[in-house]
Amino acid sequence: MGVVRPGEPTTPGWHRPPCLCAAENHRGRNRKDKQRRSFAPAARGSVPLRIGIWFLEFGISRKGGAMSYYKDLREHLAALETQGRLVRIKRPVNKDTELHPIVRWQFRGLPEEQRKAFLFENVFDARGRKYTIPVLLACHAASKHIYGIGMMCDPAAIIDRWAEAQLRPIPPRQVESGPIHEEVHTGANLLEHGGLEEFPVPISTPGFDNAPYLTAANWVTRDIETGSINIGNYRAMVKSPTRLGIECGPPQHLYTHWEKCRARGIPLKAAIVIGATPAVAYAGTAKLPYGVEEYAIAGGIARAPIEVVKCKTSDLVVPARAEIVLEGELPTDSLEREAPFGEFTGYMGLEQWGPYFNVTCITHRKNPLYNAFISQFPPSESSKLREYSTAGILFKFLKHDCNIPGILEVATPESGGANKYIAIRMKKTHPSQAWQALNGAAALMPGTGKIIIAVDEDIDPNDADSVFWAMCFRMQPHRDIQVTQGKVPGLDPSAAPPGTAAHDGQPVGSSGLLIDATRKWPYPPTSLPGKEFMERARHIWEEEGLPRLTPRVPWYGYSLGHWTKENEEEAELALRGDHFTTGEKLARARRPVDRQ
Repeated sequence: MGVVRPGEPTTPGWHRPPCLCAAENHRGRNRKDKQRRSFAPAARGSVPLRIGIWFLEFGISRKGGAMSYYKDLREHLAALETQGRLVRIKRPVNKDTELHPIVRWQFRGLPEEQRKAFLFENVFDARGRKYTIPVLLACHAASKHIYGIGMMCDPAAIIDRWAEAQLRPIPPRQVESGPIHEEVHTGANLLEHGGLEEFPVPISTPGFDNAPYLTAANWVTRDIETGSINIGNYRAMVKSPTRLGIECGPPQHLYTHWEKCRARGIPLKAAIVIGATPAVAYAGTAKLPYGVEEYAIAGGIARAPIEVVKCKTSDLVVPARAEIVLEGELPTDSLEREAPFGEFTGYMGLEQWGPYFNVTCITHRKNPLYNAFISQFPPSESSKLREYSTAGILFKFLKHDCNIPGILEVATPESGGANKYIAIRMKKTHPSQAWQALNGAAALMPGTGKIIIAVDEDIDPNDADSVFWAMCFRMQPHRDIQVTQGKVPGLDPSAAPPGTAAHDGQPVGSSGLLIDATRKWPYPPTSLPGKEFMERARHIWEEEGLPRLTPRVPWYGYSLGHWTKENEEEAELALRGDHFTTGEKLARARRPVDRQ
């Protein structure tokens, strides 16, 4: 029930699971990372050790040698609070004008390591209506640390966990019942608690959005030809107590399902899952290949099957311990206008026509929790979600499916919406591999990769200065740049003026820039002091009590293949103070000036 009744408490109780209580006494739970990520090619070999140590530190239990994943969102919430990553807001907050702006400030005014999840316990709307249901925001990906808590791994191992989940997916396990069916509203009772108005759905971009929108909405649909189930995250405009809009078009997988139903003249059955375990949300927001079932990928992330139950009004299955599920169908004989809505590009997504969803059944737990993502201007929670899922999918695809063993890392910075700019760090064993990786990354997802750059193993793909250094001094535009056409623009406002078509798939309007910024031949060493001298200098720096350093790659000089024996000998003489010896040698080797 979403509306406060006289004598009812304003906030349901939340109980910390026993398996997480040991973490309360962890002395270093708020410590910052003390070790910089290694850029040696062999760094990934230590990932299993890092995962194990991190979970021993935080008290996460192991059963039969495997880590026990969260049963539901409530256990994840408890883990966030245990590790000091949750803010509880108890004061009354207007969901339509105040809630999102409060959380937005941490993305516009705090460094990433200080960002947290927010639980709003006393929520009302623009009409003064109060809700008993709290709102949880930014609990999946406010920061890389929170994302790591959701994945149950060290933040440095997130991409490896993504690769593992794709290589070893675990199908869901269907059970007879679950907490999601503790309350069921359907048929004549569909509106007994107000339908969609039972839930405190916030306005994401006050002053610009035209309605509250579901943002952490995981849409479950089925391909009527193959039977495979898809989970996709799509915004959903609240249009009435029983109707939602959806932003979904080609090449989105739900739209493919909708088109197949339209061809048969039948509606598309769907279920919207809100508040499942983080694994389901991570899989649902990922751009996985068509036909790959997100439930199995979520199981791979959790290292255990996701328990699902059959819906009340269709044969779809939903997580048994989700907070809220909306069942219904999308008609295929008519469309409605949807938006404007603030989008991940940093601009408002404008009006468009698309499918809509009629709610036929609402199920939820007793005292449910409403979960939302904060998206819009990057960085945001949604850009962090895309950053890791896109990088994880591309890393696995390039390294394993494209058979490029030298792929070391893929970065998709949040400033590019975590899908328009891609940097690939690699150790080439053949000159062709840079273009193999660039073309592979461009082909995998048609809407991803507007600027794709390949860099060497000594470049930090997450550091713009490092990447720009490679572009300026390891690349020639006439030789190392290609433009690929026929990309899908998605919501990119540069593809076409507002209100005009962007010509999806045509050689105009949307394209990609591929840049090979790797070395093509041996280079001189980097112009920095040698490693042993920088390490000694850092020791002195720290003894002097100077400001704490955060080393950036590269922080010491190293050979890149072109450095002669004579160069080495002269440098050694200089270190011994015998540089005059080199001067005498150079005097003996003088050449006369050509007077022509």
